[in-house]
Amino acid sequence: MKQKVVLFCFLILLTNYAFGQQSDPGIKSHAALVVNAQSGQIVYDKNADMVMPIASITKLMTAMVILDARLPADELITIEKADIDKLKNTSSRLPIGSSYARQELLRLALMSSENRAAAALGRTYPGGTRAFVHAMNNKAKQIGMSSSHFVDSTGLSSGNVATARDLSKLVAASHNYLTIRKFSTTPQHVVTPLKRHGQLQFVNSNSLVRNQNWEIDVSKTGYLSEAGRCLVLHAKIKGQSVVIVLLNSWGKNTRIGDANRVKKWLENNQRRKQV
Repeated sequence: MKQKVVLFCFLILLTNYAFGQQSDPGIKSHAALVVNAQSGQIVYDKNADMVMPIASITKLMTAMVILDARLPADELITIEKADIDKLKNTSSRLPIGSSYARQELLRLALMSSENRAAAALGRTYPGGTRAFVHAMNNKAKQIGMSSSHFVDSTGLSSGNVATARDLSKLVAASHNYLTIRKFSTTPQHVVTPLKRHGQLQFVNSNSLVRNQNWEIDVSKTGYLSEAGRCLVLHAKIKGQSVVIVLLNSWGKNTRIGDANRVKKWLENNQRRKQV
């Protein structure tokens, strides 16, 4: 009898392999979601409805609210003391008193997750930071993020929360903005602070945008001690557009490893279907 059970289990595994039904990509992140961007079909989910802090993934919402407001892209914004992070005491390479075009701050917030840049964008929104946060939450409702809440433009507060399912909607909505697609995937960028000497070079916080094996349309990383390491992507894998959400990954390189595991898993499953 025992031998029959073992044989039956082996046949199930063999059948699943033959029909390309590899069930699990081996995701290490605490919550994850993979969605077919064209059909909206859920390809993989893990704790996708758990409400969690989202750290700097918040900056995708910040970018959409700024772009929706159609504020002058070349308007100069000066970094002020109010933009200093007093919550987590994170550092910044943007000196107090230095000025940048709004579009430069938006680029730095998206590609390099620059907190002072994001804070200044929210502060200079019509009506100030409070009006900006209100607009963020209104935008969340508009795109169907029913389990999300925003309290600042940077993501430094653990009060910025969402589910992986909600974040897949945020990434999909972000993909509709050419500026977000361009700025979030910029590999590196140099800025020159107005009236100050020297240049500042920034690199993208997601190393995958510099990987030739990836075709990424939207990218954003995030990290807080309460949120772990997070990563969201809108990418093409074997010609298929997918949204990948990875939340609360504690290993330094685990979120990148998970993204690569998802990519390999999708490629292998597609290859098996073609056999």
